[in-house]
Amino acid sequence: MRTIAGQFRAAADETRLKILALLDRHGELCVCDVERTLRVSQSKASRHLRYLVSRGFLEDRPAGSWVHYRIRPDLDAAGGAVLAAVRAALPSAELAELERRLGEQRWTQERPVEVQPAVPRREASAG
Repeated sequence: MRTIAGQFRAAADETRLKILALLDRHGELCVCDVERTLRVSQSKASRHLRYLVSRGFLEDRPAGSWVHYRIRPDLDAAGGAVLAAVRAALPSAELAELERRLGEQRWTQERPVEVQPAVPRREASAG
C-alpha cells in the first residue's frame, strides 16, 4: 500500500504529470529536453525526474555528461494505472503545446524565448 500511495503522491504534481506525458509519447528524454520544454530550471527538472525514479515510474541511463530518462518497461499495475490516467486526463491542447515546445527546442537547442505579440501600429492622423 505504501508504494501505491507514493505513486499517487508522485502524480499529484503538475510538472511531474507533464514529464510522464512527454516520456509516454517520446520514450526517452534527457534532462535538458525536460528543462527547456517545461521552461523550468535544470535543478527543478532533475529533482522531479529523480522523484519519479524513486517512486518506480522511471529509469535513468547515463549518456556521457547527460542522463536520459524513460518510463520503466516493468512498471507495476498501480504505476500503469496512474500512467493511463495521465493519458486520459491531460488536455490535448496542453499536450500539443508541450509537443510544439519540445520540437522547437530540439531544432534550435537554445532555451525557448517567449515571443511577444506584435503591437499594431497607430496610423498617423491627417490633421
